[in-house]
Amino acid sequence: MLAKVYVTLKKGVHDPQGEAVKHTLSSIGYKRIENVRIGRYIEIKMDDIPHSEAETVLKDVCEKLLANTVIESYRYELA
Repeated sequence: MLAKVYVTLKKGVHDPQGEAVKHTLSSIGYKRIENVRIGRYIEIKMDDIPHSEAETVLKDVCEKLLANTVIESYRYELA
């Protein structure tokens, strides 16, 4: 089973990387880009386990290691 995890900063949290990318894009001519937010994409391959168990494990992994839930949100897809 493949899990695709997306971790992003919560709304209202300052994103200096996103601002740097936006500034660079503007300086090379992309003036109409209004905002850029940076996040992470993580793939996790798991043994063939029941979907409900995979969700439980994945939630634990996200909350204990992959995302700082104070300032970040996460979502995942199981395939």
